[in-house]
Amino acid sequence: MSDAPDNSGHRERLRQRLFDGGADALLDHELVEYILALAIPRRDTKPLAKALLREFGGIEGVFTADSKDLLRVKGMGEISAAAIKIAHASALRLLREQVAAKPVLANWQALLDYLRADMAHHGIERFRVLHLNSKNILIRDEVMSEGSIDEAAVHVREVIRRAMELKSAALILVHNHPSGDPSPSRADIEITRNVAEAGKRLNIAVHDHIIIGAQGHTSLRAQGLI
Repeated sequence: MSDAPDNSGHRERLRQRLFDGGADALLDHELVEYILALAIPRRDTKPLAKALLREFGGIEGVFTADSKDLLRVKGMGEISAAAIKIAHASALRLLREQVAAKPVLANWQALLDYLRADMAHHGIERFRVLHLNSKNILIRDEVMSEGSIDEAAVHVREVIRRAMELKSAALILVHNHPSGDPSPSRADIEITRNVAEAGKRLNIAVHDHIIIGAQGHTSLRAQGLI
């Protein structure tokens, strides 16, 4: 006879609340708990769910955490970490579809939601370029570099070369600040202006440079820095 606790009744109640009321019917720790329960069916996953929320500062931090960081939490294994990451990947796929469905400039909040879900809690600074066609529809979303954003990491000529290869009409530059503070640095401003100036010569517009952090986002266009 197994000594494992019988959590089937509790999980059935969570499942029924989910079916009846949707995602809002469950608390954050219950959502994480149920995802973990699918990966660890014979264990009470509530303590582990609460430990993850404490470790990463909330549900957003849990889902966006790197798999290596998830595995450092006591009680987490590769299967349970994969369950968290597949939930995150599914959410990103849905958000990205919303961004791709309409012209980006007319769908700005969807873009911000997608970028925040993907980058706000990322532990490494990542610079990416969104390539748009003449109708401002997203045609490619590419990571150009990881690490501190400066001239050594982000080569203006590489950004422009790639835009020419894709026949991009416009670009949106994006990167995250792992500190959480989305305020632009001097290097952020300089890179933005250099890419914008190089693009202008080839009729490639730089619509914005968005900085994402756990505390929010900053648009360099809105700040008057482009």
